[in-house]
Parts: sequence; C-alpha cells; structure tokens
Amino acid sequence: HIYALDVDPIESAKTKERLQKQGFGEEILTVRLQNFADIDQVTKDTGKKFDFILADLGVSSMQIDNPDRGFSYKIEGPLDLRMNPEKGESAAERLKEVSYEELVGMLVENADEEYAEEIARVVMNWRKRGKAIETTTQFKEAIEEALRFIPEKERKEAVKKSCQRSFQALRIDVNSEFEVLYAFLDKLPEVLAPNGRVAILTFHSGEDRLVKRSFKEYEKMGLYTEVCKDVIRPSAEECGRNSRAKCTKMRWAIRSNE
Repeated sequence: HIYALDVDPIESAKTKERLQKQGFGEEILTVRLQNFADIDQVTKDTGKKFDFILADLGVSSMQIDNPDRGFSYKIEGPLDLRMNPEKGESAAERLKEVSYEELVGMLVENADEEYAEEIARVVMNWRKRGKAIETTTQFKEAIEEALRFIPEKERKEAVKKSCQRSFQALRIDVNSEFEVLYAFLDKLPEVLAPNGRVAILTFHSGEDRLVKRSFKEYEKMGLYTEVCKDVIRPSAEECGRNSRAKCTKMRWAIRSNE
C-alpha cells in the first residue's frame, strides 16, 4: 500500500485523480493532506511501519508553472510561495514585516545569497516609501535595483542567479522548510521497518547537508546499517530530458533490523 503525503491541497487533488485513472484505487493508494514531518502519524494510524520511503523535497514543476502560486520570478503573479495557500502568511506579507537583519539572515542562511545586504536595503527603502512588494515581478525589480552597481555585461546573469536564490530563501522561510526537514529526519528511524529503505531527493546544498549529517549520525548510532557514501546525481541523458533535474541530489539509507 502506498501513502502519499503533501500539504498542497491543489496538487494533491490533481495527483490523486491522475493516479486513480491509472489504476491506483483506494485499495492501493491513500493520499493524505498533511506535512511529511508528520509521517509518524501514518504509522500510528495504521499500526505498520514503512518498507520504503521516498521524499521529494522542494517545489514541483506544477507549482512553479502556475503563475497564481508565485514560485517563479519568470512569471507575473502574486508573491505567495506557500505550499499550502490556505494556511500561514504569503511571502508578500512576510516582506511587509521582516526587519533588515532578519531579511539579510534569511537570504544568507537559506540560499547563500552574496548580495543579501544590497537586496535587503532596497526592500527596506521601498517599504519606507510606501512601495509594497506584492508580485513576483516587483520582487524581481527590487533585486534588479539592488544589483545596478554590477557592470552591465555581467548584470543580467547576476540578477538571474540572485532571483533564483532570493525566491528560494523566501520560500524556505514561508514554509518553514528546514524545520520540517529536521522533524522528518528525526522521525525516520522510528517509522522505517527493519531493513527498510529511505531515499531523499534534495534541490539545494542546505537540504543536502542536513540529510547527509542526519544519515551519518544515525549510522554511527547503529540505526542505519548503511548510508549513501557519495551523493547520486542525474545523468546527462536525464538532464537532457528534464532540465530541472540538473540540481537534484539523492541520498539513501537502510534501517538496521533491530
């Protein structure tokens, strides 16, 4: 039996419908609208542990390509960035209240943004002038303004990379992604069956570091018999079929039989 966990009510419903049409009925598949940090709730409800767990972190192509979700700086839309748009505050709301120091820290810690101070300074100046950042395009414009000091021939690429990092940093903050990943990693040994396996797909270095550290620590404690020694990356052929696979890293671990 497969249990699928996701906090996104929009994509969960679409995925359930799509899989049902392919023959995955309720006797095979259960889709639960909940955070994967609460994976232990599934084992409590079913009384069974998992033989295999696959965690696909970050956002999906469906979310990125939907302009109403605000995940991409390339598409005009509301600056939302929430995995579940029905809960919590949007990225636009977060930018209205965050302090300069908090924003700099967020950009550095969540995305290693090298121009964090310049971007935070522009966001604060816009706010002082009563110029709210409500859309993806406005946030991109603020980043462009912050990077005007970069030579013109280098600026376009610099803006592109800063947009990618800054949107990522905001998304991680709005969805508490690191806190969620910590909780999930801590619960993995207790929800995996003896000799059960877990594979985790990450999409930026911060996530990968947390996964690597957790796997190593639990291996030393004897909870995992084996962990992935080297990160697994997609082949050139796979990247050719799917350009968004380029930054993917995968690590796996095997639960001990104790």
